[in-house]
Amino acid sequence: MEEKINRLKFLLGEIYDLGAAQGLLSWDQQTYMPPAGSEDRAYILSTLASLEHQCWTSSELQTLLSDLKKQSANLDPDSDDYNLIRVAARRMDKYTQVPARWVAEFAQTTSLAHEIWAKARAESNFSKFQPALEKIVDLRREYASFFAPYAHVYDPLLDDFEPGMKTSEVREIFDRLRPQQVALVSAIASQPPVDDSFLHQSFPEQGQWDFGVEVISKFGFDWQRGRQDRSAHPFTSGFGLDDVRITTRFVPGLGTASLFGTMHECGHAFYDLGLPRAYRRTPLLDGASMAFHESQSRMWENLVGRSKSFWEYFYPRFQEVFPVQVGNVTLDAFYRAINKVQPSFIRVEADEATYNLHIMLRLEIEIAMMEGSLAVKDLPEAWNERMKSYLGLTPPDDAHGVLQDIHWSGGMIGYFPTYALGNLLSVQLWECIQKDLPNLDDQIKLGQFNELLQWTRQNVHLAGAKYEPQVLAKRITGSTMDPQPYVNYLQKKYSEIYHL
Repeated sequence: MEEKINRLKFLLGEIYDLGAAQGLLSWDQQTYMPPAGSEDRAYILSTLASLEHQCWTSSELQTLLSDLKKQSANLDPDSDDYNLIRVAARRMDKYTQVPARWVAEFAQTTSLAHEIWAKARAESNFSKFQPALEKIVDLRREYASFFAPYAHVYDPLLDDFEPGMKTSEVREIFDRLRPQQVALVSAIASQPPVDDSFLHQSFPEQGQWDFGVEVISKFGFDWQRGRQDRSAHPFTSGFGLDDVRITTRFVPGLGTASLFGTMHECGHAFYDLGLPRAYRRTPLLDGASMAFHESQSRMWENLVGRSKSFWEYFYPRFQEVFPVQVGNVTLDAFYRAINKVQPSFIRVEADEATYNLHIMLRLEIEIAMMEGSLAVKDLPEAWNERMKSYLGLTPPDDAHGVLQDIHWSGGMIGYFPTYALGNLLSVQLWECIQKDLPNLDDQIKLGQFNELLQWTRQNVHLAGAKYEPQVLAKRITGSTMDPQPYVNYLQKKYSEIYHL
């Protein structure tokens, strides 16, 4: 069996390298590639995706995994070898159900769609993106059909990002969460608004960049294994254990947008940089799911970065960097401002109390598109109607509405629910962290983050993709994904800020 395991790891290593090459080219496309290079890049990515698909569906790999699955019955279900076989076989099964021509077409279509989306958003013109999105939606519907029968057409798409989870589970969680969040937002709306006007002025971009770098360096970001660049939409890409890259963006007239984006992506990078070296170049070198990944990014962005303790340490330095903007603003006023609850158009700039409503809106739209009850051409109108219903706002243009997110251009229909699930997980994990690290708040006040980072390393990162997300959640917290801790956290935090 050892010989077969070693052969499996060799074949999986070749597949991993092809995936990493695609990731690197996609990162380059979103950061440094000349805009006119999109067509050539699409061909390259299509070729690499086809080669990866060929490797996953090769007769040698299928025979090897078939033999190993039989022999793995005698292995410890918690062992690395058992789970490597299980995860690789699961992934191979998915690949074998998808035709090679679909893989090539999808890779080429989404690569071209990125530049189309970027231009459409810059011009705030959905009609320019519509044809590309229609093709992507058709391809994702076709993708789902490869996995029929299913309980819901959205299930195969969700499974790509949240292995083993069903649409019905997400809907049940959101149905429990939605009324409590709506009630909280309503209660806050009845209170006097928080003044955050001082955040909405010009903050020099270099100062924003330098302060963000200073913060995540203090968190423990390893600049020998990572880097930060600019992009239209913040994201994180990893191409191995020692090459993980994050991006940030600047929003004119909003001085903290880049900082919170940097902290968010740093959380993703920590996950990728903390994976076990024993999993190198295998499918286990990954997060348990995107919800788990989002739990890490949202934890560093919000539970740490929007806490009073964090700013007790960092605010004097922030005032040094931006004396004109906040030199005369008190810490309490600043803390309240960065936690102001106010429905807004842009998801990535939304406060914690309204953020999940953005996700629920997107989930409804994606399900409707996949079911065929919502045509792509009607998307802007449907988006605006739901924004009005959920958040009481009507976007002034497409850039502030339907075109704001990059995900659909990349074909990532099925991804959005993981953001809200990640919020819930972040607080479930935080409750465990606080029990294990009772002095955490004092450490944060002193700018000490090592014990927090090590806790996430030991309890989350080192598991890699060994367990399905609900299994890992239960192993760590004693429960599957549960919205109530998150609701309790929001109610406590905002009751103090708004004197509810």
